[in-house]
Amino acid sequence: MGSDKPVLACVLLLLSVSSCYASSDVDAAMVSDDYKVTLSLYYESLCPYCAGFIVNQLRDVVETDLRNIVNLRLVPWGNTQRTPNHTWICQHGRDECVLNVVEACAITIWPDLAIHFKFIQCIERFELEGKRAQWQSCFGALGLNPKPVTDCYKTRAGVDLDLRYADETDRLRPPHRFVPWVLVNDKPLAEDYQNFIAYVCKAYRGSNKPKACTARRFEINLSSVPGTRHPVCYARRG
Repeated sequence: MGSDKPVLACVLLLLSVSSCYASSDVDAAMVSDDYKVTLSLYYESLCPYCAGFIVNQLRDVVETDLRNIVNLRLVPWGNTQRTPNHTWICQHGRDECVLNVVEACAITIWPDLAIHFKFIQCIERFELEGKRAQWQSCFGALGLNPKPVTDCYKTRAGVDLDLRYADETDRLRPPHRFVPWVLVNDKPLAEDYQNFIAYVCKAYRGSNKPKACTARRFEINLSSVPGTRHPVCYARRG
């Protein structure tokens, strides 16, 4: 019976959106919040580099035992600029403004990371495939009720949610220079953001590190290489 409990709990919690994973050496219930590493991603929905990072790399936080030691925060605002007449301009056009709000609503309505991350990952995958207009099919694909998110993003509630993320992004010190802008325990990784797992593993102070941290090492920081072009969307200043 004991071996059935993790599977049953996983099925009950994530039945409609996620696969179950085998038990890891680091049990989430045994990791104190004081030891968890906060990983924050400041991004915008239609930056191709943000989409690629979410779909192909950040998924490791959810799909490996890193999920037990990480508090992952997604902040969908990015390089959006507010104007004096209380509107805003998104770097990649109106569709990005809409999807930023959609993703902000999803994070609030489905606070469980396993749910809202899968939904956002689905949207971002469509962006990578050049099929962004199909994003609403993510509801059906994941077995999610579209009404709460639809009611949110089409009303003032969604606008207010995204403006909170705008305020948080504006308070970043140092200010973000591009997206994806990744922080580990409030320390920006800047151009080395793709090496985030190594930073998370180094920051973790628990007694048993996850298997995902095994054999991880820091790689060369690309910001030190002259002429390197980074896979980012730069913020517009002024």
